Amino acid sequence: MSETALTPEQITELFSDADGQFRFARWGRPIAPVVFGVDDATLAPLKDAMATVAGIANMKLAETDPELGANLMVFFCADWAELGHVPNLGKLIPDLAALQATLTRAGANQYRTFRFDDAGAIRLCVLLLKMDETLAEAPVQALGCGQMTQSILLWGEGAFAKNSPIALVRDRGFCIVKPPFAALIRAAYDPGLPGSASDASHALRLAARAGLMLKDMNNAAPI
Repeated sequence: MSETALTPEQITELFSDADGQFRFARWGRPIAPVVFGVDDATLAPLKDAMATVAGIANMKLAETDPELGANLMVFFCADWAELGHVPNLGKLIPDLAALQATLTRAGANQYRTFRFDDAGAIRLCVLLLKMDETLAEAPVQALGCGQMTQSILLWGEGAFAKNSPIALVRDRGFCIVKPPFAALIRAAYDPGLPGSASDASHALRLAARAGLMLKDMNNAAPI
């Protein structure tokens, strides 16, 4: 079944903050992840899923970042209070104690923050995950796919409140990025586009490229 491309209006909403300000950014360097708080049996499939999503953007995960060592830092915890004991995390996240209190009050199970280079492209992402009942029930592959999809671009705060970007392939038991979102991610990393943009007209450029890519994906899909 053919998928329907995201409209420019939908794409604008995906990259707009709560005040309606459009802000687009993609990674400006290879992504070098490091994951804390999981065992080796979980780490391998988690990174495999992350690499698959990065591949949509024609990127490969790197072992290290020349400047930072790692630039996608993922911290798993059972309770937000644990973060206070992570060495040097306070240097990455100012006012960590206040953030812990805010996340606890909100009943949140995830938080991510980005830093950017001089051109506005992403240079660092810190991802915090509290393994509550919801996240704990998710298969590792689905968790890696979903979290990497949300970290591959600077999405708006409520981007996926109405429509998840991933879907479960039930007969195969794993998650994929939904084709319209996969096409958008691929379009966002078009070398002909800038690494960041604050003008909503950028959504028109993304929509045009993503529409063509989705058409190619639909034509290539098995009948």
